[in-house]
Amino acid sequence: MSDATGTVVASVVSLVSAVIVAVVAGVYAKRGAEAGGRKAVEAALAQVQGAAAAEHWQWVRTQRHAAYVGLLAAYSALDEVVGSTALEVRGGTALDAAAGDELRARLLELQDKTSQLALWKPNDAYVLAHKLFDGSKETLNALLHASREGETGPGPAWSRFFAAKAEMNRAYVTFLQRAGEVIRDPQQPVS
Repeated sequence: MSDATGTVVASVVSLVSAVIVAVVAGVYAKRGAEAGGRKAVEAALAQVQGAAAAEHWQWVRTQRHAAYVGLLAAYSALDEVVGSTALEVRGGTALDAAAGDELRARLLELQDKTSQLALWKPNDAYVLAHKLFDGSKETLNALLHASREGETGPGPAWSRFFAAKAEMNRAYVTFLQRAGEVIRDPQQPVS
């Protein structure tokens, strides 16, 4: 029996050793899988967050571009109406209610577009847009004043108008330059 006992003991020791090795290997495999899974999840989350940030940045950039284009279109519409109205008033045509309403509507549209820029930053572009609006408002006031004065030739009312119009044009050029810089800069911050 000693040979048989030795064989049984050796078999039991081998079986116990195999079970212990399997348990230890299983524990380490589980821990390794958990650690690897955790790292994979962290990497996936980082990738998703990066993609979301890039998508948000692109959306903000698109919104800025649309706001800048809207402001420039509103300015152009106002500038066109101011120019044609100034020619009529200088030609001796009185400013009627319809022309006054058109000027006010264009100025309000410019004000609306200027206000929208406050949402999209950068603040210096908004400040320049506000200067453009202020210059446009001053030009419109000078035109209305010249119309009330009835001047058709050179005089203080038209001097005021042309000075205000020149300031409005400078504000436009300055805003246009800054807006172009913001749009072309791929590293422009979102906030």
